[in-house]
Amino acid sequence: MQHGVPRWMAAAVAAAVAWLPGAALAAADNALLPRNLSPWGMFLGADIVVKAVMIGLAFASLVTWTVWLAKTIELGRQTGLAKRRLGLLESDTNLAEVEHVSRGDDAVAQIIQSAARETSLSRGIVDDGLKERIALRLERVEAAMSRRIARGTGVLATIGATAPFVGLFGTVWGIMNAFIGISEAHTTNLAVVAPGIAEALLATALGLMAAIPAVVIYNHLARSIAAYRALLGDASAQVLLLVSRQRDTGAFALARAAE
Repeated sequence: MQHGVPRWMAAAVAAAVAWLPGAALAAADNALLPRNLSPWGMFLGADIVVKAVMIGLAFASLVTWTVWLAKTIELGRQTGLAKRRLGLLESDTNLAEVEHVSRGDDAVAQIIQSAARETSLSRGIVDDGLKERIALRLERVEAAMSRRIARGTGVLATIGATAPFVGLFGTVWGIMNAFIGISEAHTTNLAVVAPGIAEALLATALGLMAAIPAVVIYNHLARSIAAYRALLGDASAQVLLLVSRQRDTGAFALARAAE
């Protein structure tokens, strides 16, 4: 007995309070709470549609970083080759010698071989028409090589533009399901509402995590590809200079060398 109140009476009061409607509702709310509110736990507790959205966004993020790695390696290799070929073109040599040492499938080698092919087809007739025909061939080679080096970057623009909206769709769907669950539970307790909304907002977070790197990487690759195209333009201009120089000196022997 404490202060004149029997122990059995205190226990009875505590039991009565425990069975009050508010206490019972709080106990039910605690039972509805998920045990794991980590990102992985929220993913496991999400609706099937929201799960599909999250998986799609994770795959899009994986594609983004794969394209970045592949294109960074390819651009580095092709840019290095183009600079070496351009240095060869700028040295004191003629087009026939350059054509013999520039074997390969890189862009500048293709430019040189295309000029040699057109000269061979012209049978050594060097005039303004030959320069125009070579210039047309070089433009086609530049366009083809630029398309090849830019292949795969378009998917980054698509991911950057659509990923936030895909994540927003998952969020809207998840919040809609959360409100349906609230109406079925007949409660507005924040402890019950918050987990469902958190799971839905995770989809938007993943959408932004997929979109932001995609946009940044796309812009970076676009600048690198523009610099690579400038190298190809310099190589084409240098080839035309060699053709013009050898025409003026009468030392154009590429056709016979090709034969």
